[in-house]
Amino acid sequence: MAPQRWWGWGEDDAAVTLPPGALEGLRAELDLPAAAAPRTPPRLEDVRVGEPALSEGVLALLAGLVGDRFVCQDRLARISHAGGKSYPDLARRRTGEAGAAPDAVVFPGSHDEVARVLDVCAAERVAVVPFGGGTSVVGGVEPLRGGFPALIALDLARMDRLLGADRQALTATLGAGATGPRAESWLSTQGLTLGHFPQSFEYATVGGFAATRSAGQASTGYGRFDELVLGLRCATPAGELTVKAFPASAAGPSLRELLVGSEGTLGVITEVTVAVREAPAEQRYEGFSFRSFEEGAEAFRLMEQAHVSADVARLSDEEESRISMALASTGSKTERAGRAYLRARGHDGGCIAIVGWEGAPEDVARRARLTREMLRAGGGLALGRRPGASWLRSRYVGPYLRDAMFDNGVMADTLETATSWSNLSQLHKRVRDALNESLLARGTPPIVMCHISHLYPSGASLYYTFLARQEVGSEVEQWSAAKTAASEAIVAGGGTITHHHAVGRDHAPWMAREVGELGLDVLRAAKARLDPAGIMNPGKLLPGAGPTAP
Repeated sequence: MAPQRWWGWGEDDAAVTLPPGALEGLRAELDLPAAAAPRTPPRLEDVRVGEPALSEGVLALLAGLVGDRFVCQDRLARISHAGGKSYPDLARRRTGEAGAAPDAVVFPGSHDEVARVLDVCAAERVAVVPFGGGTSVVGGVEPLRGGFPALIALDLARMDRLLGADRQALTATLGAGATGPRAESWLSTQGLTLGHFPQSFEYATVGGFAATRSAGQASTGYGRFDELVLGLRCATPAGELTVKAFPASAAGPSLRELLVGSEGTLGVITEVTVAVREAPAEQRYEGFSFRSFEEGAEAFRLMEQAHVSADVARLSDEEESRISMALASTGSKTERAGRAYLRARGHDGGCIAIVGWEGAPEDVARRARLTREMLRAGGGLALGRRPGASWLRSRYVGPYLRDAMFDNGVMADTLETATSWSNLSQLHKRVRDALNESLLARGTPPIVMCHISHLYPSGASLYYTFLARQEVGSEVEQWSAAKTAASEAIVAGGGTITHHHAVGRDHAPWMAREVGELGLDVLRAAKARLDPAGIMNPGKLLPGAGPTAP
């Protein structure tokens, strides 16, 4: 797979454009300027980037460990690793700023090479940012130096292999640099699947899934990635830490839980052993409609607590349903008939749900019947397979649409949380109102949308998308105001500060309110033991993380 565009998501060949009707609709709703030529990113040679600060001696040491061609200081390599894919990351690059780019990008080819690179960096006081697919949307791979004079990005792209699969145990061991498509391709040759399909699937890596406690679009059925991890291997500045892939163990607190979600702050996850499944022989996706978000959420709760949920279960609120239908509108006869059907059944202006099942045909048929019964009993109106098939085709298109919106002067971003069923409706409104109020106050009235995408017996996730006219020249400040308001509303309203996008830099200020000061001290103690010099991914996960004295 070719590298992603340094200024956006994906490759040029996969780029999308906004249909004229959708663009006109956004202009009207967001008070965008009159039609103008789309904005284009700067030329690579015009991006501002600092001079590399690594000494020739350290460069020579690193090249001696991994090979000359795997230590890169060219402009493209450095700017491509000057952050992830968050809105502020891309806004800075698209406005020609990458001054904090790493001083070099190092590509190790094995666990042992990673370990030796960390030894050199600890001795020479060089900060290290572990880099998988670079898809973080919370500042998780931003090159923050944390007081160190130099920094490298440690790109694991060469560590992209299937190390073993056990069909009898249904486990597989993968190199941390394996992307989602590569992992699925290898496993499919043995009739297996990992079943982890986040929106970042095309580029995100197995090591990144583990390091961020990722959740995929089918996690309601397949499980979150932290549930799939059975064992792992981690190189730390203090040595190797290995978690053996036992089916279960009572040998003390779980070191697996310490490393999964550690976001590169303790060390570099180099290998992951995961639970896999038989590849599904059938996929079936369908649409439902509910009269309101509250009605749909209650139906989803009853479905989940009755243990008959689909593998994919998504419920859009009224605003997301409205905007999604408007953006997808073609004005066709079939579409007009569908809208008339919803009106006739009292579902005009309601909420769209997508449910999907995967597995053996007889199992899919059985589970689909049970799910349908629960959703109909809860007020759901069956819409057939067309909406489900449409969602499945476009499941990875969101990041490409964000780039297209940026081109046309629209700020588009997402954030997420999770809370209990009893608190879901209140938190849904509280965060929506916070986003609306913060952006209205800046004179940029937004569209705020939300959907439920992951179900648990005790609660569910809430995933927000917000759009507004960009404040040209103040793109990051505008985003920061909205993000801060939403984060405060989440924490004050009883939600988790992050459900599956990890902590990174963006959520670190709220960590103390989630885990408590003593909880932070426990994490800091683990970091002090595993990373005594403090070189690993400064400024992420832990508020105020920095170097220790030599």
